[in-house]
Amino acid sequence: MPVGFGADRRQATRAVSVIALTSAVMFASAHHALGQEPVPRALGRDVPVYTPVLGEPPREALQIQNPTGRVSLRHAVALALLQNPALAAFAWETRAREARILQAGRPPNPAISVLMEDFGAREFAGGGLNEPIQSQATIQLSQLVELGGKRAARQQLATLDRDLAAWDYETARIEVLTEVSRAFTDVLAAQETVAQVERTTQLVEQVQQSVALRVVAGVVSPIEETRAGVALGSVRVELARARRGLEASRTRLALLWGSPMAAFTAVDGNLRQEPAPLPALDTLTARLQQSPELARWATEMSQRQAAVRVERSRAVPDISIIGGYRRFTDVDANAFVVGATFSLPLFDKNRAGIQEAQSRLAKAHEERRAAETRVNAALTDAYAELSSAYDEVAALRSTVLPGSQQAFEAVSEGYRLGRFGFLDVLESQRTLVTSGSQYLRALTDYYKAVANVERLIGAPLNESAGPSAPRE
Repeated sequence: MPVGFGADRRQATRAVSVIALTSAVMFASAHHALGQEPVPRALGRDVPVYTPVLGEPPREALQIQNPTGRVSLRHAVALALLQNPALAAFAWETRAREARILQAGRPPNPAISVLMEDFGAREFAGGGLNEPIQSQATIQLSQLVELGGKRAARQQLATLDRDLAAWDYETARIEVLTEVSRAFTDVLAAQETVAQVERTTQLVEQVQQSVALRVVAGVVSPIEETRAGVALGSVRVELARARRGLEASRTRLALLWGSPMAAFTAVDGNLRQEPAPLPALDTLTARLQQSPELARWATEMSQRQAAVRVERSRAVPDISIIGGYRRFTDVDANAFVVGATFSLPLFDKNRAGIQEAQSRLAKAHEERRAAETRVNAALTDAYAELSSAYDEVAALRSTVLPGSQQAFEAVSEGYRLGRFGFLDVLESQRTLVTSGSQYLRALTDYYKAVANVERLIGAPLNESAGPSAPRE
């Protein structure tokens, strides 16, 4: 119960002012510098990204930049990192958790109360009611003072929550960059496929014209001209399919920077450039800690430990300081009221809350081990795919492609000289087309595998280079 003692009005006003000043000091001390966000990984670090400002209105009417000319890999990555809506959502989550840090540092608001005592009461005298008793008016200001470091623990937990959101954003950034690299490779491969089928169509047209001349000259049967026409029709169907595939891959790439349709004409890159030698798996495994999926766990463990500290601070009871002014109207006097209230931790010492936080900390240790195992397994699989594609590209480049090209040219020339039959021409042509398609597919698989490995290690495969999709 508050204790009252005589004082003048000036003293009472000063006491209430002290309580208010205490609240203001507590509020001011709640502010501190925000913690450091995670440093972006090396992969695409120099490419600008969309960074929202706390309190900035949402981009409801965003004007999408949709290029109309030729697009390079860096241009495509820059557009996606600035305009991809899924990535922007992660960026806003980081800003939201920054606001939570500020809110966690706010002290409780002071409370003011007005109390009228003995209002309408009457004094008993001689078995009946006598004169009414004069009422008393009390104005109190109370301030809850948090003990046990509650506010500091909350702020630390909120700061680490923000850092985890920043790690989620970094993971999403690298995912978007990887998707762009893979989609860019698909477009470039589709362009190469269309160009290759167009060249094949020209070859088949030349063969068909050669067959037609030989039929007119009576050298070969007209059935060979029919076969040549069938082969030409088949390759034209293949050309139409390749062009449709190119349009689909162009649209998939444009969707990554938020555009529903592609306006660019082509992408710039050299899919047929010779791949650089692969680093050893052990070298890549040593760089695996750069991956956001693993690097984030240091922050995750700190966040779980901060949660334990928050629960422990809740076991410490808080105290409310009370100060006020009381007016006695019957004697025309004033009084100063002070007091304090606090809870008695008899039944709830938050032991279960502490045990829950400690259990989640132990769970995080196991989750970290599981993440390390999972990422290492993913790197092993991705490296196996990368090595397989690299070997296939090397074999096709060195032997299969030159051999099939030479065989086709020799058979075509021999057919014109009457040394080979038309079936030999069709077979050599089929081998040339198949080996060319196989080579493009192997190159595509190689660059996609490179993108997967780079995503896992969070850095370029060759540290001096950028993202390793095909470039000019």
